[in-house]
Amino acid sequence: MSGISIIGSGNMASAIGALALKGGNTVEIVSRNSGKAEALARALGDGATVGTWRAAPTGDIVILAVLFAGAVPVVSEYGDALAGKIIVDITNPFNADASGLAVPDGSSVAQMVAEASPPDAHVVKAFNTLFSHVLAAGEPVDVFMAGGDTQAKATVSAFITSLGLRPRDAGDLQMAHWLESASLLEMGLARNGLGFNISLGVNLGGTE
Repeated sequence: MSGISIIGSGNMASAIGALALKGGNTVEIVSRNSGKAEALARALGDGATVGTWRAAPTGDIVILAVLFAGAVPVVSEYGDALAGKIIVDITNPFNADASGLAVPDGSSVAQMVAEASPPDAHVVKAFNTLFSHVLAAGEPVDVFMAGGDTQAKATVSAFITSLGLRPRDAGDLQMAHWLESASLLEMGLARNGLGFNISLGVNLGGTE
């Protein structure tokens, strides 16, 4: 099992944190607002601790559960405190009305996070195609991920499996652009008849 540090204290932080603890992982909650971090850690229960903002996270896996506009600034602010860490970017760069992506064509928040990270940190895009309430339900849904380091993806894959979810490797970090686009597609489907109790998945013809 893994040591997980979650930067953020919102719905996705809560959903991932709860599943992580259930899967036998340790969870550290970190927020710029220490009161929110403490409240979430209390709600999650035994195994959840509160970290200090900008201090080196205790977990080998650091999950960025912040708004997309804050992802790069947070990583830049942490700087070398993230050295050697696996940074999981779960954000989606939607524009104001979620009708398009607010990043340049061919780019992604994950790639920008990688550029801002210490050289020996490894960025993996994951969890961005899941609504928080769908994730919190604990059903065995697919979690798409992308990243350039094979070992980092293997570590994240094992973590995802510990949550009772199915890791799906989409390729290197350039594929993060398409994962963020896939989330935009999901939003369109949700808004136009399917509703928000959905997730994108792979049909393997009844086999795993």
